[in-house]
Amino acid sequence: MNTREWLEKLVSFDTTSRNSNLQLIECVRDALVREGARVEVMHSPEGNKANLFATLPASDGRTEGGIVLSGHTDVVPIDGQQWDSHPFELTERDGRLFGRGSCDMKGFIAAGLALVPEFMRMPRTKPLHFALSYDEEVGCAGAPFMLEGLKLRGAKFDGCVVGEPTSMQVVVAHKGINVYRCRVHGKAAHSSLTPKGSNAIEYAARLICRIRDISDHFKEHGPYDEFFDVPFTTMTTNQIQGGIAVNTIPELCEFVYEFRNLPGMSSDGIQAQVDAYVQSELLPRMQREFADARIDVERRASAPALEATEDAAITQLVRALTADQDKRKVAYATEAGLFQNIGIPTVVCGPGSIEQAHKPNEYVDIQQLESCERFLRKIGQSLV
Repeated sequence: MNTREWLEKLVSFDTTSRNSNLQLIECVRDALVREGARVEVMHSPEGNKANLFATLPASDGRTEGGIVLSGHTDVVPIDGQQWDSHPFELTERDGRLFGRGSCDMKGFIAAGLALVPEFMRMPRTKPLHFALSYDEEVGCAGAPFMLEGLKLRGAKFDGCVVGEPTSMQVVVAHKGINVYRCRVHGKAAHSSLTPKGSNAIEYAARLICRIRDISDHFKEHGPYDEFFDVPFTTMTTNQIQGGIAVNTIPELCEFVYEFRNLPGMSSDGIQAQVDAYVQSELLPRMQREFADARIDVERRASAPALEATEDAAITQLVRALTADQDKRKVAYATEAGLFQNIGIPTVVCGPGSIEQAHKPNEYVDIQQLESCERFLRKIGQSLV
C-alpha cells in the first residue's frame, strides 16, 4: 500500500484513547511480518491495548543499533466537534487529507509503513525500527511499558525520530507535562448550619488559587528560555467538580491540574511547592473544622521534557536531511523525552502542523506527506 492507502486504513480505526487500539496494531503487525520484519506486540496490563516494536534487520541480519521511528496510535475524541466529513473516513479536499489522526500522528506512521518494502530491499548495514505506542494523548501512558522492556533487555539504538507534526521542521526541545488529580474531602452539612461542615469546594478553591500563584511567579520571574513559544513553566487547573445541592455544604471536591516544565526544571520540585502548602497551611486549617478532613493528591500522568544535544548524530542527521538549522523548541509534550531518558538520542520531526491537531476537520497537507516520504527514504539510505 502507498502512503495514502495506509493513512486511509489507519484513520478508519477509531483509536480514541478511551478505545482499544488492538485492531490497528494487529493490522500493522501482519503487514510488517509479511515483509520480513521482526515484530513484538506488548499488551497493556488490562490487555485491551498494545504497543508494537518492529525491527527491519540489516542485510546481515543485525538487529542492534540503527534508528527508531516512533509514533503514537491513539487520537483525541471528536466529542462536541462539528466535522464537514466523517472523521474516521479519509477525505481529500484542496490538496489536504482530512480525518481524525491524519495530522496527529497517523500521517507519519503511514509514510513509514508505505516505505517498508523499499527499506527491506535497501542493502542496509544497520537496522531500522518502528515503535508504535498507545495512550500518548492521555499522558504518554503506554510508551513507558515498551521502553522499560527494551531497557531491561539492553537494546541499543543510535537515535530516534518522533514524528509528531512539526511541518517537517526539526524540534530539539519540548517541555515536560505532569498531570495531577486532587480530591479534597470535607464534611457535609445543611448550608444553614455552615459551622457544622467543612466546605470542600472552598478549600479546593484556595489550593487552585495557590497553584495559580505559583504559575504567576514562573511567568514573572522565570526561569526563561526564549527559544520556546511560551518561554516559562506554566501551571493550570483545567477540570473541577463538586457539590450535590445548592443547600448542602459539599463533602467532596475534585479537580485536575497540570504543569508544563522547562527542560532542566525539576518536576518533583514544582510539585513539592503544592504539597508544602497543602501540608503546612491548608490541611491543618481544614482539620481544625473537621478532624478527619483530608486532601489526596495523585499524579495521573507525566512525560519528561526533551533537550536534544546538537552534537548527537541523530540531530545532525535530521538537520542535514531537512536542511533546517533553526533551534526550535515547543510547549507541547511528546514521547521523545521518554526515549532520551533511557539513553536514546532523540529529535522530533514529522508531517503536518500542530495547529491542526485535536481540532474538527483535522488534516494533513499532501505535500507534507510527500516531504515526509522523501525524508524517511533518506533516513533509510543513511543506514546503507
